[in-house]
Amino acid sequence: MDSEPKFESRCIPSLAKVFSDEELREEAYRQGSALIGEYFSFQVAYRLSAHLKMSISVDSELAGNISIRRVGLAPSELPNYSDHDDFLLRTTPGLYPDPLYPLENESVKLPANQWRSLWITVHLTEKVTPGMHDIHVRFKDESGSQLGAEAFRLEAIGVKLPEQKLIHTEWFYLDCLATLYNVEVFSEAHWTIIESYLSNYVEYGMNMILTPLFTPPLEMLPGNERPTVQLIGVQQDGSRYAFDFSRLDRWIELCRRKGLRYFEFSHLFTQWGAKHAPKIIATVNGEEKRVFGWETDAAGEDYRCFLTQFIPELIQRIRTHELENCSFFHLSDEPGLNDLPSYTQASKLVRSLLGNFPIIDALSEYDFYSTGLLSHPVVATGHIGRFIDNKTPNLWAYYCCNEYRDHLSNRFFNMPSSRTRMIGVQMYKYDIQGFLHWGYNHWYSQKSLREIDPYLVNGCPIPGLRRCTSATYVRSFGNRFKTGT
Repeated sequence: MDSEPKFESRCIPSLAKVFSDEELREEAYRQGSALIGEYFSFQVAYRLSAHLKMSISVDSELAGNISIRRVGLAPSELPNYSDHDDFLLRTTPGLYPDPLYPLENESVKLPANQWRSLWITVHLTEKVTPGMHDIHVRFKDESGSQLGAEAFRLEAIGVKLPEQKLIHTEWFYLDCLATLYNVEVFSEAHWTIIESYLSNYVEYGMNMILTPLFTPPLEMLPGNERPTVQLIGVQQDGSRYAFDFSRLDRWIELCRRKGLRYFEFSHLFTQWGAKHAPKIIATVNGEEKRVFGWETDAAGEDYRCFLTQFIPELIQRIRTHELENCSFFHLSDEPGLNDLPSYTQASKLVRSLLGNFPIIDALSEYDFYSTGLLSHPVVATGHIGRFIDNKTPNLWAYYCCNEYRDHLSNRFFNMPSSRTRMIGVQMYKYDIQGFLHWGYNHWYSQKSLREIDPYLVNGCPIPGLRRCTSATYVRSFGNRFKTGT
């Protein structure tokens, strides 16, 4: 007679990473606390000696505030670069715990002898009563017999989570949404998808949104184009331009309704040096055509003429929406010292038109800030030391491809979660005002040459990095830290 299958389970912290092919190392974690308004997460790891389907249920007076997802596995062929440091969980290719999947009919089919985990999230709304709350998670087989159970105690502290102080943006790509879901850009289907993703975006702590005035000139080979996602309608008549802001109005109203407070307007010049104009589509003699792009000299009279007409009208629209104190502008992403002359020209032109509106750009060289070319430097964490030493005001931080050595924080699959979470402590210590990340949903390959499946491809252009809602992403910031508490 076959013996009964052996079931094991354990409550563990959200920062733990449960690999299917190794023993569980985390100690049991059975009690936590959270403020009113906070999202609190923990995991329940489980393993069964037999391959079978089981049901999962939660019993708690907080049940209406609890969501359960299973932590899936994502393939990582390139988990790190060859010159990595030693602050990693593992360095080999394989399956890494990361995507969060909803439970189907509150059940899972469990492979034998593999550790997996559930991701339990509790939203402590204002209706939650302060005090201790028990959460029971039960596992049953298909016959209804209980395989095992876990209990967790969560203390709801009777203090409301303060409003987030950090300005936090993760670049949100409208073209990637249209491509993945195969819908026409700015069709009603596209707007519905955008709204859904914005809800998730705000729920996970972002309060600033990349706003594509024109198709953002980001992550492209020179001469290539991304799909057009232009919020501004343009009509050209010789050297005169007329602008339609109705689509931008709809975008602003939607974002504000979802709870977004800050707007960063997309780059007015190409990436890595501000040498060209972004792709801009206009109606000319009744026909839509590209009027600016890679062929346009950023310092040329044609583009200067366009900007001197466009920016004053945009500023008036910003004032109409009462966004004067929460609007930021970009010139060019990640310029280097060799680009200082072209960036200087771009900065002088735009600053003459913007007045006191802040300019933010991701960069690493102090000379761009010290010469007054922008007001809010967004500095790679591997180069931020000089800015901190010089007590730079309005300092922001970001990380991207190069922050993987010297124990720098990042969100690669194979990094321990403590390393990922440490960015919060560092920003608090050094009074960093904002955090920017390049890829909330960048579902194209490196240089945007083709679309990718974000659940299967995660090595372009950064090894083992999740760019969508996932366990790794959720671990990046703790809700309490975001308020500075």
